[in-house]
Amino acid sequence: MDKIYELAGCRLKVSLDDGLVRVYSNAELWGFLKGNASLRFDLLVETIKKDYLLTFKKPLDISNNSLILEILVHVYCDYIGLLFNKMVKIKPIQILVSKLLKRAEVVDCGEQGKDSNRWVWDFLAGSKGLFIKLLPRNLNAKNLKLH
Repeated sequence: MDKIYELAGCRLKVSLDDGLVRVYSNAELWGFLKGNASLRFDLLVETIKKDYLLTFKKPLDISNNSLILEILVHVYCDYIGLLFNKMVKIKPIQILVSKLLKRAEVVDCGEQGKDSNRWVWDFLAGSKGLFIKLLPRNLNAKNLKLH
């Protein structure tokens, strides 16, 4: 079920399914994260989890930090890949990176049993603060994401 959350003047695209949340790493999400990304990630995850509870009448069984970290790493990989393709003009490598970017643009966050990588995000969740510090303060500043 596709949703649009209007948060801080941005229209964020999210899809909810039983045991699974998809967050779209687009220019709107990047703009939303400008400034204090930690607070913005908290707001996004709280909004998703409240809506999930209302929609499915049960809580999403993913911790906030694990969900934040998975979204954050995908956004960061999307950013790095786009920046790489802008700087490195070797066509075969750009094609490969573009294929990887398609996977980074849609963040599939599933509960245990629906997401084979959930254990990775759960394990790294305690390092959320470090990963947030690595994220550029203004992802859209380099005009990498056009949609």
